[in-house]
Amino acid sequence: MFNPLKMQEMLSKASQMQEEVQRRLASTILEGSSGGGAVTATINGKKQLLKVRIDPAAVTTLGSNKADLEMLEDLIVAAVNDAGRKAEEALQGQLKGLLGGLNLPDLS
Repeated sequence: MFNPLKMQEMLSKASQMQEEVQRRLASTILEGSSGGGAVTATINGKKQLLKVRIDPAAVTTLGSNKADLEMLEDLIVAAVNDAGRKAEEALQGQLKGLLGGLNLPDLS
């Protein structure tokens, strides 16, 4: 039998869990890198870019060669994407841990 009080309790618990996940994600710091560490991107668990670090050695070899500059740009994109993948993995791990606390019935 459907119990509206139980439904309200579950919704309240889910809301609290969502707030907890958001708090944890904001404080989770992740790094992605590319080019053997030539470029490092730091993001939080909400996928907000916090910092980009470029190894000075990667810049000194640039000169005025357009291909080298494009390669550095590609390394930056790759580092940010690597960090984003790590953030997604962190989110999935936290959700899996928290959803276990809901005691949801097996839907399979």
